[in-house]
Amino acid sequence: MSNPQVETVTTGADKVKLAGAVILLVGALVAYYALAKQGALAQWAALLLLLAASVAAFFTSESGKSLIAYGQDSIKEVRKVVWPTHKEARQMTLYVFAFVVVMALFLWLTDKTLEWVLYDLVLGWKR
Repeated sequence: MSNPQVETVTTGADKVKLAGAVILLVGALVAYYALAKQGALAQWAALLLLLAASVAAFFTSESGKSLIAYGQDSIKEVRKVVWPTHKEARQMTLYVFAFVVVMALFLWLTDKTLEWVLYDLVLGWKR
């Protein structure tokens, strides 16, 4: 197997966009608390407006575009999945429950058998 080389190229403009997004995010929090005397409407308006600007700045950067592409690829893959029918899901659930019960009984019998062999036969500690 060959390991492909992954190169991350970030330009100065991309770094400025990310820094701007962080500054807008911090500004949103500062504005929310700074506008406490102006009323709740002003607080929430400033918070939401600056948060939206921060998100917009992030999604115009290469990191944001990569995140959008990843989300789109994920949606494509989920659409390829063949989901089981209700009947198949119910049958598989019953198989799992039956297997769990059988394994619980097997482990209980094994435990009791070992307990009997060790305590009663080997050590002679009869109850």
